Amino acid sequence: MDNSKLIVFSAPSGAGKTSFVKRLLKEFKNISFSVSYTTRDRRFEEIDGKDYNFVSSEVFNEMIENDEFVEFQEVYKGFLYGTSKNGIIESLKKFNVILDIDVKGALKVKEENPEAILIFIKPPSLKELEKRLRNRGTETEESILIRITRAKEEMTFERFFDYTFINDDFEKTYQEIKFKILETIT
Repeated sequence: MDNSKLIVFSAPSGAGKTSFVKRLLKEFKNISFSVSYTTRDRRFEEIDGKDYNFVSSEVFNEMIENDEFVEFQEVYKGFLYGTSKNGIIESLKKFNVILDIDVKGALKVKEENPEAILIFIKPPSLKELEKRLRNRGTETEESILIRITRAKEEMTFERFFDYTFINDDFEKTYQEIKFKILETIT
């Protein structure tokens, strides 16, 4: 596709970005998902190659040395996450591409690809964010506290994003995002 768009979603952990991305991918057949690489362990519901490309630290570091990432970050407990340059380039030839990455990674993508559209998803409050993280049942108390602290920092970067949506009502917010995506890719 000649006019393919690169759309980057970022949010504090638990704000809902992945749920929005998954729904958009179900609804829009002309949007592809860029699967990030990570060194963290796979959660029980995740599928390697679909949710993330799960690799060892050695493989990830080799990819860094080979300059294979458009961005990479060390996140939570030293785990590495990165977005493949080649994966984006190849996908953009056929589809609009959505990335679901952290805030600093999104800003790096924008630096490398100024035409990228950055979308920031905010929780209605930090208290609600904490409640969502606890309801996941996948986080330790330490992890929740780290994620809340990180969320406070991440929200300071909101001003660098093209669009911000507050996820206070999933369906309403989804419709607002969908409208903006339609406006962007058509």
